[in-house]
This record gives sequence, C-alpha cells and structure tokens, in this order.
Amino acid sequence: MKVYTRTGDEGETSLLSGDRVPKDHGLVEAYGTVDELCSVLGVLRAESLPDAVSDHLVDIQNQLFAVGSALADPRGRLKHDPGSWEVDKLETWIDTMDAELPPLTAFILPAGSRAASLAHVARAVCRRAERRALTASLSENPLPPGIVRFLNRLSDALFVLARYLNAKTGVQETLWAPRRGGY
Repeated sequence: MKVYTRTGDEGETSLLSGDRVPKDHGLVEAYGTVDELCSVLGVLRAESLPDAVSDHLVDIQNQLFAVGSALADPRGRLKHDPGSWEVDKLETWIDTMDAELPPLTAFILPAGSRAASLAHVARAVCRRAERRALTASLSENPLPPGIVRFLNRLSDALFVLARYLNAKTGVQETLWAPRRGGY
C-alpha cells in the first residue's frame, strides 16, 4: 500500500464520510491537532518515565486515535462509544499523582525536567485541540458526546503529570512572579 494518494495535492482531503473538504476545515483542524498531541505524547514516551506513566500515555494515545476518528466522521458512520473517552480513569490518575505533590499555591511556569517540559507542551497542544474541537462542533457538526470533556480533563492530567515528573526527579518548580507596575 502506498503512503501517498495524490488526492490531497490541491488542498482537499476526505473525511470518513467520504465528503471532500478543504484541509483547513474545522474538523480537519481539530483531528489534526489531536494527531499532533498524540505525536507529542510519543516524544514524551521516548523519555525515561515510570512504567505506570508510560502505560497511561499509551492508553491515552489509543483514546486520542479514537477521538481523531470520531472528529473525522461527522456523519457518525462509525459507531463511537462515548465510553471510549475514559474521563473517570483520567480523574483517578490525576488524584493519584496529585496525592504525592505539595499543594499548588501559585501559578507555575512551564519548565523543569525535559520530561516535565514535554508534558507541559502536550498540555498546551491539548488545550488547542480542545478549542479546535469546540469550534468545529459549534460551526460544523455536533461531536460525539464527551470529546471536549475528555480533552479538557486530559489537559488537567498533563499539567499534573508535569508537576509529578518534576517532583519524581527532584526538580524544583518555577513559580510565576508577576511584576508590579508592568513589565
């Protein structure tokens, strides 16, 4: 099977419904950003991580593939199980990591260990994926239930993961120090 089809050479692509749309279509922007997030998580997985973290990230990548396919399927040709987006599992993971962290008393700057910094990048990409999905749902087609909620909770999990990875490696978080009187 060839990787290239030449069908997108003029700036269009096909959704799973068969509809041809511009490559900057809202749904394409949404599932493209989900794909970008999945790739960033792959880079994060290349780091030295606790096994439990790697296992969670593989599960999340699988769920993101399901989210991407749902976004590419506006007519619901595939059967999308809203239970595919495991928000409860994310919340349990957040609570487990958070229990090992000092309370958050100030905003922190995205930084720290390389793995934590990659988790912060993934969080920012996840927030963009959430915005793109929401925009696509408002202007194009309703999304399968739970996708925006899943992406919202995933960004929370990635924030806590960044803090957790810094704590596990003994890297101090950098607190935001707003300047008085402007920049």
